[in-house]
Amino acid sequence: MKNKIVRFIGGSVLAAVAVTGCGWMSSQSPMQSHSMHSSMMDNKESATSAADLRVGLNSLLGEHVLIAAVATSHALGGRDAAFKGAVGGLDANSVDISKAIGSVYGPDAEKAFLPLWRKHIGFFVDYTTGVAIKDKAKQDKAVVDLVSYSEDFAAFLSSANPNLPKSAVTELVKGHILTLKAVVDAQAASDWPKAYGAIRSAYGHMHMIGDPLAGAIAKQFPQKFSGAVDSPAANLRNTLNLALREHAILAAMATGSALGGRTAEFNAAAGAVDANSIDIAKAIGSVYGADAEKAFLPLWRKHIGFVVDYTTGLAAKDQMKQDKAVADLIRYADDFGAFLSSANPNLPKSAVSDLVKGHILTLKDVVDAQAAKEWPNVYSNLRLATSHMAMIADPLGMAIAKQFPEKYAQR
Repeated sequence: MKNKIVRFIGGSVLAAVAVTGCGWMSSQSPMQSHSMHSSMMDNKESATSAADLRVGLNSLLGEHVLIAAVATSHALGGRDAAFKGAVGGLDANSVDISKAIGSVYGPDAEKAFLPLWRKHIGFFVDYTTGVAIKDKAKQDKAVVDLVSYSEDFAAFLSSANPNLPKSAVTELVKGHILTLKAVVDAQAASDWPKAYGAIRSAYGHMHMIGDPLAGAIAKQFPQKFSGAVDSPAANLRNTLNLALREHAILAAMATGSALGGRTAEFNAAAGAVDANSIDIAKAIGSVYGADAEKAFLPLWRKHIGFVVDYTTGLAAKDQMKQDKAVADLIRYADDFGAFLSSANPNLPKSAVSDLVKGHILTLKDVVDAQAAKEWPNVYSNLRLATSHMAMIADPLGMAIAKQFPEKYAQR
């Protein structure tokens, strides 16, 4: 078993990481043309704004952590095909991050960035392999390589942008390494509550890289990125995007473990989904008060229950149960649209309902692919479902800022 794990972690995975040109650009999704999203975002805060830059970088960096955590879980569990699918999704994310860098610094920087970024993924492959076979020397070497990498990565960013001190970037990258290492260690120990707590911590840490990177770029190119990167409106939009995107991926982790019969992992994943739900409710409460927070949380949880029903029906090949769950989810979209519309006149009920239906359908595609074990489709669908969450978060953030301009200034 150990030899099998080593073979597919150390061989096929490194080959997959080396593949180029497989990126899927979320910004090219046809969903981005939705009328509500377009109209709400057509303002001075959004068009090539510092807020766009911040949300975009944080979204990609957060996605990197979550898909990496799925990949290491599959690797340590010996699920070869699922692991290769996750690695494909992870590398597509890497390509997108490099394109984001290239959009600012040009094609030469993009070409230099991509192999440098992939390098630390290779070192994590080494570490995961060492953990799988209980090779302490291999683990220690991988950690040394990762710490050394943090210096190289910081030097790259610092050379491109004088607003990014090398020492500060180095420490932030070391933080990324240590938080993701904690995920792998907990997964290897099958300590799933600890693993999902570590996953959420690692995800939360990535904005500590994305925020200063966006701020430094906006400062370097003020003519290219309008508005403040840290305005109250930008802060709200960033918070909503990160929380809703995390919801999509954690939900997929839960359904994947449920369909795979990994009960202990599913229970921990479900706990993480609910912790994320509480965070989203608190974000709503920070705007509309404690009563709204209390009303929002059970309503939000309700659609998660329907997704569980659909997943259960799929696992049991019970078409009636699946159909009922889909019908319940579609009705839920109307209820959710009514809730937000009643709280904010800038959110038309029908438009919100359509966006929530989009969330439901894109997540359904993920679950269907998981059940069919179509692993490349799982991760392309997952990236689409995650990207779609911006189409809820962005209009919601803009509508709140419009409703409370004194609190959420767009400076």
